[in-house]
Amino acid sequence: MTTLFTNARLIDPEAGSDEHGALLARDGKILACGDEAEILKDIDRAGLDIVDCNGKYLAPGIVDIGVKVCEPGERHKESYRSAGLAAAAGGVTTMVTRPDTTPAIDTPEVLEFVRRRANEAAPVNVLPMAALTKAREGREMTEISFLMDAGAVAFTDCDNVIRDTKVFSRALTYARSCGALVIAHPQEPGLSNGAAATSGKFASLRGLPTVSPMAERMGLDRDIALIEMTGARYHADQITTARALPALERAKKNGLDITAGVSIHHLTLNELDVADYRTFFKIKPPLRAEDDRLAVIEAVASGLIDIISSMHTPQDEESKRRPFEEAASGAVALETLLPAALRLYHSGQLSLPQLFRAMSLNPARRLGLDSGRLAQGAPADLVLFDANVPFVLDRYTLHSKSQNTPFDGARLQGRVLATYVAGQPVYRRD
Repeated sequence: MTTLFTNARLIDPEAGSDEHGALLARDGKILACGDEAEILKDIDRAGLDIVDCNGKYLAPGIVDIGVKVCEPGERHKESYRSAGLAAAAGGVTTMVTRPDTTPAIDTPEVLEFVRRRANEAAPVNVLPMAALTKAREGREMTEISFLMDAGAVAFTDCDNVIRDTKVFSRALTYARSCGALVIAHPQEPGLSNGAAATSGKFASLRGLPTVSPMAERMGLDRDIALIEMTGARYHADQITTARALPALERAKKNGLDITAGVSIHHLTLNELDVADYRTFFKIKPPLRAEDDRLAVIEAVASGLIDIISSMHTPQDEESKRRPFEEAASGAVALETLLPAALRLYHSGQLSLPQLFRAMSLNPARRLGLDSGRLAQGAPADLVLFDANVPFVLDRYTLHSKSQNTPFDGARLQGRVLATYVAGQPVYRRD
């Protein structure tokens, strides 16, 4: 099938452009993109499936690194079907899933189960990550080479920081020999253990257990030293504090193979949002001060922080309806990632090409994918959205089994109109 997307505002993060035009897709690939008259010059319009975008934005589908799907073990929180539907409704065309399941995805057999379930149930692309150490316990590395052969695209123990530096260095060395990407959670585990908020006057007045922003800086410093020693490919899942940014900048200038990400919640919320002890705002690491939030936005704008992700973490009602310090950490965000990110666009802090560079192009590049672009030959994984339509989010309308979103009742601006995977529609808003 050949599809022409006409009358579109094309967001091309690779070219850094936002221009009116058209896009032609055939057999799941982008055939041409740009001026509509040029595209149609040698094409028979009679044989086209035409999608009129009505002047709305057409961009590469989001590649979301760090999505938790609770299969196996906690299917009542999120399944591949529900996560896939949520992703499609949020313009996410590729979910890169975490291995912090029950049991952990730490063997080729468990990984094969996950891949099979994802292929059967999810309407979007699913790329699984595997655990770096067995059971994510930080004691013995997994069979990295075998897991890569089975389809693992990266290795991570998620928020379980490997305390034993020798174990971590050996895992990094072996990962480097295999060309594997290691994703880590930069925190000093002793300082951050049990924390529910970022240290400061605000959290102290509310009697919450806290962690200093320096815990992130200390964890990143350790990891950078190990990367320098081993030469491994490394990605920091979340950099959320201003104090960690100089270390990240030095590591990049020194030529280390390091990238960094940040969650949409740390870009759009701050520590003051936990004022009413609403546990939907309890995430890991905890929400930061406004100065940190602004510094991290600037780091995304400059390219110092490469990737924006949802860090989608479903938690059921029983896990969240507890005292703040006892409640489970995490928030769902597959469907709210784009509307929340558009807050940064409407405030003038990031342009649409900058947003999609961080949400689509850079994560695809880091994983060696062809997606995330509007270039000829790239997969026709696309999101059509209206950046300006306002709405109030009702968490009960979300496709996720768990509705633990901090944006419940929030006024947002921007909705996904349609999502396409390999040129085929997987979601259309009624």
